[in-house]
This record gives sequence, C-alpha cells and structure tokens, in this order.
Amino acid sequence: MDHSSHEHHRMGSTNAMAVSATLHCLTGCAIGEILGLVLGTAWGLGNVATIAIAVALAFLFGYALSTLPLLRAGLGVGAALTVVLAADTLSIATMEVVDNLVMAVVPGAMEAGLVNPVFWLSMMLALTVAFFAAWPVNRYLLARGKGHALTHEFHGATPAGARRFIPDLATSTLVAAITAFMLGGLLVSTADELGAERETGHASAPAHRP
Repeated sequence: MDHSSHEHHRMGSTNAMAVSATLHCLTGCAIGEILGLVLGTAWGLGNVATIAIAVALAFLFGYALSTLPLLRAGLGVGAALTVVLAADTLSIATMEVVDNLVMAVVPGAMEAGLVNPVFWLSMMLALTVAFFAAWPVNRYLLARGKGHALTHEFHGATPAGARRFIPDLATSTLVAAITAFMLGGLLVSTADELGAERETGHASAPAHRP
C-alpha cells in the first residue's frame, strides 16, 4: 500500500470512529435531555431550571454509557471515570451548547410540552445539529490520540467474573432505541393534537335542528 492509499485509509478509519464516538455521546445526551425536559415539565419548572436539569442529566448519562464498557473490561470505578472524563467532556459540552441553543431559538420549542409535535420535531432538529457540531470535535481529538481514542483499547475485552453481567450496549442499539422513542413521542403527540382538533371542531359545529 503506497503512502497516499495508507493516508486515505487512515483518514477513513478516523472519520468512521468519529461518527461512532459522536453517536455514542449523542445517545447519552438525548436520554438526559429528554428525561430532564420530562421532569421539568412534570414539576412545572421554568426554562432555565429545566435546561439546567437536562444538561446535568445529559452529562450523567453520557458519562455512564461510556463508563460501562470500561468497568466490563476490568477497570475500577475511579480509573474508568478518569478515562471517560478526559474522553467525553469536550464532546458532550459541545453537544449540550448547540442542542440547547437550537431548542431556545426554535419558536415555542421549550414551551411546547411533551404532547406537542413541535417539541419532538425541535428535539430531533437540535440533536441532528448537535451531531454535526460535535463530529469535527471528536475527529480532531481522535486524530491526536485523545477523546474516544482513550477508551478504544478497553473495548472488546473479555469480562471476568461478575463483570460479565455489566451491560454491553452497542452504539447502534442505543441509537435505534432513542430514534424509536422519539418517533413514538412524535406519533403520540400528533395523534393527541389531531384528536383535540376534532373534538374542538365537533364542539363548535352548530347543533342540527329537526
């Protein structure tokens, strides 16, 4: 393999790893964001408090999903967290800034509520924009042996003892689950809105006189 072919292969591998790393971070952020907004809505909190909870949970779930494979591979909790903090913090922070900025900019997104299609469509848009914002960050880090490159050496290790019971969640599985959940939320909210419109239409229709 000549130098140009080797370089092309290396860049392709880095790009693919960056996509995988970004999707992995995105799933944790999505879980935290949605749960935070659900809690904020249920507790009747304002936008600032709701965003704060959502961001905190996004970091929590983002770190947790990256820590599980390291614990499964044999690292202690302290060592695993040290690696994950170094690997994921910049990526998650980038996603959270972009994601919440998009949600704040889209008219009515934060006030829409969970049974409004605007919320789910805005969330899908925000996460998509966040992915494209974080991908170059992860690629930059991976190309320099940082970011998710710090965790790759631990992936695929054979767990010993009770560690084999620690979940090994593939990125593709997490992405599929989050996508299905959000599409479900969109379908339910759309059906609810259509039902409300039909009820309003029936209520406003003039009564039939014999």
